[in-house]
Amino acid sequence: MRRACGRRIASGLGATLASVFLSGCGTPGSSFMSPGGIVAASQRHWLIEILLILTVVAAPIFIGLPLCIWRYRRHAGGAYRPNWGLSRPLEYVIWGVPCLIVLLLSLLVIGPENRFSPYDPLPGPPPLRVQVVALNWKWLFIYPDQHVASVDKLAIPAGRPVRFFLTSDSTMQSFFIPALGSQIYAMAGMVTQLNLQAINPGHFDGKNTQFNGMGFQDDRFDVEALSENDFQAWINRLKTQPRLDTATYAVIARQGSAQEAAHTLAQASSLTGMPSFSEAPPDLFKSVVDRYSPSMATK
Repeated sequence: MRRACGRRIASGLGATLASVFLSGCGTPGSSFMSPGGIVAASQRHWLIEILLILTVVAAPIFIGLPLCIWRYRRHAGGAYRPNWGLSRPLEYVIWGVPCLIVLLLSLLVIGPENRFSPYDPLPGPPPLRVQVVALNWKWLFIYPDQHVASVDKLAIPAGRPVRFFLTSDSTMQSFFIPALGSQIYAMAGMVTQLNLQAINPGHFDGKNTQFNGMGFQDDRFDVEALSENDFQAWINRLKTQPRLDTATYAVIARQGSAQEAAHTLAQASSLTGMPSFSEAPPDLFKSVVDRYSPSMATK
């Protein structure tokens, strides 16, 4: 009986530990547990440090509870003290240790959080600027310095910071590339910013994590970190695509998926099948923001 109970406990602990340590072993590029960017790598480091510190709280529970059950089991001969009511040393430990851990975690996180604030530029060469317009249910990426744009396809140079400016031409959405780092909201009439950087070339998943209607489950986009030469070649290919004018944007902005927009336009990118364009109007992003909040568009 005792052996069977021991085997069940060991099996349960093994399953728990396996679920914890294998939680980051999903598809590469889909989680910060397999980071592809410096922000995501820092987030994984913080998580591991926090979990190690929290074991100071969890370990006494998992060790002390079985010991208490064993020590004071029936017919074990444990001392019976019905009038016992207070132990000040024990109270100091119970309340003091958690307070110290909260203080330690605050000091541990506040420094890195300030260094990797979404609005603060990352160290390194001048960042690539990308303007992001959230639509139902697709994303429009505008490269204002390169005068090109793409739908549901984000290409960035590896090793170079990228500065995103985000807004929405529909409902509020949440821009998130888990393997690169932080999440941030895109809202109509507002401009939010996010700074990320891919360490090496690779493929990553991007998604909207804010429910915004029936097409929410397919509101995803591909992220490709390329070498500088490959990124420039990708930009050059986009410059051969049709121009993005007002009529074309009106089709893209309709509620529906990128595939539906591509079918309507009867035009697809040579790389992914998603719509891509040359000669993106330099004031397109500003006009989207201005439609909802003129004061924000000038900032």
